[in-house]
Amino acid sequence: MGMGLVVSECQCLLKLFSSTKKKRSFHDLLRLTHKWTVVFHTKQHKNEKKPAKKLFPNSYLFKQWTVELSEDDQRKAEDLFQKYGYNAFLSDQLPLDRELPDTRDHRCIGREYPHNLPTLSVVLIYLDEALSVIQRAICSIINRTPAHLLKEIILVDDHSTNEDLKTQLHVYMSSINEKHPGLVKMVTHSEQKGLSQARISGWKAVTGDVVAILDAHIEVHVKWAEPLLARIQADRTLVLSPVFDSVNYYDLQVAKYPIYAHGFDWSLWCRYVGFPQKWYDQNDPSQPGKSPSVMGILVVDRLFFGEIGTLDGGMEVYGGENVELGIRVWLCGGSIEIVPCSKIAHIERAHKPYVSDISNVMKRNALRVAEVWMDEYKINVNIAWGLPIQNHGIDIGDVSERKKLRERLKCKPFKWYLENVYPELNPINDLLGYGVLINDLQTRLCLDKGPFEENTPILYPCNFMESQIFYYTASGEIFAHPLKFLKNNRNRYLIDPGSGRFPELSWCSDTEKQKHMYWDFKQISADQTGKYEKNVFLQDCRNQHWKIQNIIQDF
Repeated sequence: MGMGLVVSECQCLLKLFSSTKKKRSFHDLLRLTHKWTVVFHTKQHKNEKKPAKKLFPNSYLFKQWTVELSEDDQRKAEDLFQKYGYNAFLSDQLPLDRELPDTRDHRCIGREYPHNLPTLSVVLIYLDEALSVIQRAICSIINRTPAHLLKEIILVDDHSTNEDLKTQLHVYMSSINEKHPGLVKMVTHSEQKGLSQARISGWKAVTGDVVAILDAHIEVHVKWAEPLLARIQADRTLVLSPVFDSVNYYDLQVAKYPIYAHGFDWSLWCRYVGFPQKWYDQNDPSQPGKSPSVMGILVVDRLFFGEIGTLDGGMEVYGGENVELGIRVWLCGGSIEIVPCSKIAHIERAHKPYVSDISNVMKRNALRVAEVWMDEYKINVNIAWGLPIQNHGIDIGDVSERKKLRERLKCKPFKWYLENVYPELNPINDLLGYGVLINDLQTRLCLDKGPFEENTPILYPCNFMESQIFYYTASGEIFAHPLKFLKNNRNRYLIDPGSGRFPELSWCSDTEKQKHMYWDFKQISADQTGKYEKNVFLQDCRNQHWKIQNIIQDF
């Protein structure tokens, strides 16, 4: 309701009163007032906008981001969300120099660092990123890095197709370089080469003492660089990671993450893990802590990075290259630390727009890492991905140069890494077989976990999906997918509950094992009558045999 409407209605009412020649009674005036009040509210109601229809009620964006938008704006926001995996519509409306909440430990805030730290080059990698997100990353780096330490910002464009990244971004770069000559530079790929190659291209272009290789969908916090540079000044063989804060993909608000080390499972998917116990014994969460690996963002002495072989350029698209780096650094003379006083806010995408299914390329990259670095433990990667030990049929590319690098650097065996760096990773050296279990009387049916809430396995038409993957150990245990690769994690074991006709699936860890969970397959029987073909029975069966898909050792 505008103020002009109120004034005009009041003026009309006063004009009516003053123009009447007949003397009005007080009640007449009330009736007229009521009449015009009704008219006024009717006009006001007509001018009010109805709430826009919710066009995308099932969108991951609008399930979380509950704002009132016009239908046109909803379409724009959803289109941009599908394109980028985060709320680029909102990003375009936020200030490029927005403030971030200070999420550092209080002991970090007043900490002082030497003035004469190494110089820093920052590499930002992107592929069809939202323009405002890249601009905000650049702006935060310039505003929150001491000018005498910031040598340059290198943008690496891995063959983007967005027109605004070819025009408006260059205009933005030019405006910065007018104030800071030569500060922002760009490297462009004529074809998409993937994350590893893009990071290598950025490293080749930098000239600073230290290189920080970051995603472009980040914002750095205040005093982010000094703790990293001070650590590398003290030890050039360190590879460092700041601590990430999460930027919600839907409203771009910053959420503080707990401080963890970076690890991985045998499929080489990254995951957060605990620090070594001595880090916790310090009772000071502002101190750097040793880590088995890095999530991807890394800060390293520029020359040392070259000496240890940068990244594996044979990796495709995305995934596994950070785990490969983590293993190689530890085995070949360096170490990895997480630095809690350095904070970077990182947008957590709802989906990766540049590839619809990352699992296939991740599988291929993981096998490549295993072949070069994991020695006798490389079969665990096959097991994790459900692949046969021999002849998995996946082309991992030429690894001869990476094997020569390992020899040249005189790197330690992977067993040393498991024992000294990442003892939490279960070596799973007691498996005899894995995959689907098929009974010879019902060869079209496989053992299946059945409905999750029932914990009762069944026979089901073979589909070779995760619900039908089982693992058989030398001690006679059978447990179900997914295999828990960290020690003391709980696995889902097949047990004999001790009563009734049917086996069950039960959660337990190595310290909680139950009595009736050791099998030689003679106790598990498939129905032979055809009446209960989906049931698995507990009984002594002499004429049935079970076959497990992949055999590691004969049993």
